[in-house]
Amino acid sequence: MSLPKAILSDIANEVQDTRGVLREISPFTSRYPDFGLADAYGVVEEIRRRREAAGERIVGRKIGFTNSSAWAGYGITGPIWNYLYDQTTFDLRTKTRLAVAHWPNVRMEAEIALGLSAAPDPRMDEHDLRLCVDWAALDFEVCTSCFPDWRFDVADGAATGVHVALLLGPRHYIEQDREQWAKRLRSFSVTLACENGSSATGGGSQVLGSPLAALAYLVRELDRFGGQPLKSGEIVTTGTLTVALPAQSGQRWRAVPTGIPFEEISLNLV
Repeated sequence: MSLPKAILSDIANEVQDTRGVLREISPFTSRYPDFGLADAYGVVEEIRRRREAAGERIVGRKIGFTNSSAWAGYGITGPIWNYLYDQTTFDLRTKTRLAVAHWPNVRMEAEIALGLSAAPDPRMDEHDLRLCVDWAALDFEVCTSCFPDWRFDVADGAATGVHVALLLGPRHYIEQDREQWAKRLRSFSVTLACENGSSATGGGSQVLGSPLAALAYLVRELDRFGGQPLKSGEIVTTGTLTVALPAQSGQRWRAVPTGIPFEEISLNLV
């Protein structure tokens, strides 16, 4: 880390104060030019400690900006990660509506979530990592940016997590045919669409080559930056399969997959 702990604590305070509030702030990197990824993950760990102390529980991790086609538009130069908590991770079978009116600059993403049955090791290759995966699901990640126009550097995005909620579709257990599932996860396509006519198409290959490759990236980054190691039972959502689309209250969104046995999923924003 390059910044004093007192400044990182102030940044953590600011990140917490912007959650669920219609408020924009200037990027931390514009105020602290030395603020880098190691500092950002220091902030992430400080927020984790605070949220756990308040009774929240970690249920997994999110990877952001795995789709390199979006990097230039956001001013991003690589993927980021952050924690998933029980208070913001839901099942679409029981939660079909999500309130977003108090979040700024909301965007919708369709992603692949992987459920872990064993703890991955940074020395594992993609083939070994398959053995750690119990199930896969199509999901929505609802994202936000407290930075105007979604313009920020990678450290800013890592510190905030750009996250509102994760909503999981039906889980498909892959133990009986991991090789076939690995192929499908690389090659399938999906269309993310809103009833207002907005839509985008993408697929598994846009997530660093495949969702399993994104998982491998995350395992290495956690080891590199000293994040809590992944555990059996955690959920990893592996990044957007299409470009993220602007969203707001009153909209209904769908994600329609092709080439993989996932069901279509939908969500109403309120």
